[in-house]
Amino acid sequence: MARTTPSEPAAARLAALAALLADETRAAFCLALLDGRAWTAGELARGAGVAPSTASEHLGKLVAGGLLAEERQGRHRYLRLAGGRAAQLVEELAAYAAPGGAPPARSLRAASTAHALARGRTCYDHLAGRLGIRITEAMTTRGLLRQDTGFALTEDGLAWFAALGVPLDTASRRRPLARGCLDWTERRPHLAGAAGAALCRHAMEAGWCERVGTGRAVRATPEGLRALTARLGIDPASIDGR
Repeated sequence: MARTTPSEPAAARLAALAALLADETRAAFCLALLDGRAWTAGELARGAGVAPSTASEHLGKLVAGGLLAEERQGRHRYLRLAGGRAAQLVEELAAYAAPGGAPPARSLRAASTAHALARGRTCYDHLAGRLGIRITEAMTTRGLLRQDTGFALTEDGLAWFAALGVPLDTASRRRPLARGCLDWTERRPHLAGAAGAALCRHAMEAGWCERVGTGRAVRATPEGLRALTARLGIDPASIDGR
């Protein structure tokens, strides 16, 4: 095996990336931005409980390191994850960091938030939590999705999306059509990639899902539960954890 020295460029880049997430405030910002939306520096500062000046310093490091991207509109500075690869990295590191699941909540508010996130949430631009897992399981059981050699939509899966009226760019090389993303609360992979993003977008636009508060928690609406039952045979109680 070739020896890797501390001066190896790849080792230096990996160490620099790890250092970006070695701070709890910067990690909190990245986790908050997993909802796929752009937030102002002030909103992120309030969410993390730090001063605006402290947030600005940390956000500058994350942007310089390539994990976040910024957009300016007038006086406001909006931050978002740099893309799907950055989101995947953060989500999978969160799963790796909590092999036994999330620690017990220390307050009623924290417990409610944790329950909502475990039930359903967005993971950048696709659905995660029990909601995302149940959809992934149902698609696999019905032969719409294969997981035996990595994630791949079947011909029936492509037809299922077409029947929903959800277009898929099957020729795009920018991102895989379907891939597995390890769910940090369920410990199993949920559907990501272009298909996962398209399904999440359809679920929100069709009123199948709605956001809970201002975070990334989502829940299936009564209409959404009926649609998921009719189209995928999902038991609504299995999403609520009953």
